[in-house]
Amino acid sequence: MTSASAIRRQVEAGLANRIPSALTPAPRIIRETAATSICGIDELLRGGLPVGAISEIVGPECSGRTSLALAFVAQMTEAGKVCAWVDASDSLHPESAAAIGVNLSRLLWVRCGVTEEGGQMSEKSFSVPEKYFAPPPVKKGLHGGGFGPHPRSEAKGLSEAVSGFFQAEMTGPRCAEPQPRKKREKESFEVVRSPVKSVSRKPVSPGKPWARIEQALRVTDLLLQAGGFSTIVMDMGEIAPEHASRVPLATWFRYRAAVERSQAVLLLLTQHACAKSSAGLVLRLEASNVLAEGSTVFSGMEYHAEVARDRFAPAAAQVVVSMRKPPQSERSARWQSRTCWTGRR
Repeated sequence: MTSASAIRRQVEAGLANRIPSALTPAPRIIRETAATSICGIDELLRGGLPVGAISEIVGPECSGRTSLALAFVAQMTEAGKVCAWVDASDSLHPESAAAIGVNLSRLLWVRCGVTEEGGQMSEKSFSVPEKYFAPPPVKKGLHGGGFGPHPRSEAKGLSEAVSGFFQAEMTGPRCAEPQPRKKREKESFEVVRSPVKSVSRKPVSPGKPWARIEQALRVTDLLLQAGGFSTIVMDMGEIAPEHASRVPLATWFRYRAAVERSQAVLLLLTQHACAKSSAGLVLRLEASNVLAEGSTVFSGMEYHAEVARDRFAPAAAQVVVSMRKPPQSERSARWQSRTCWTGRR
């Protein structure tokens, strides 16, 4: 009697041209994750955020985006790793980050659209040294001991200088001197046209949202190419979705390839999902309840998190396909953030 292994080899040999290794189970790829230090989120994501992928946290204002990102960065800096925060909306508060536990000495904070003095950048924000405004020194000619123009160019005005001595005696022009020709004025005709409203595009100043987005994209690209950062947070949470959605998909695809190569975590904070298929994880957040002690003391917020996309979710291998719809697993969780005056719990 033929054994099962022999039958399997015969079947795979017959289907080798169509389906290679038809009966051999595919090897399971173990994806490395990084914990966020929030138990509910880590249980929901089976360990934490995926390493070497783009994780996008989507939600409106006061939905817990920044709190989750700061908790994750605090976990990474506590482990001795270097992180970067590309702040496209200039909304990061360093004192709050330090209170959560972020080691600021291991965090690179890039503020987009802000000068060193703290104001908005403009085209006249740079200063030119005064030496470029000083006139150049006068160069002496051949008789001054230095270098100068060719003697032929110095003799061009000699005839005019000599003729000045004989102006009283000479009434007419000399025959030997070439007379200057008078230029004929061109006739100009004035054309009357009806007034037409012209639409002129003004240059976008760096203080506008798209200029800050472009600066954040360039900085993120440089950080990914340079390497050495375990986590890069790109904060675009306060930028309207109509501006953030203008980022081309080719940019996110290039970031995805760079993150896989450097094995870093790129955390994107937005109001609306922008990375599309390049994002390995999309987590939607929203505020659900306000925590209060008694009736007057505000003690924190309760947030609701839901997984909208997980490219690395393990697929259940089923041999028999059922006609019934399989039960949907719970892909949401709740977590709380407490204020500093209530203490740790």
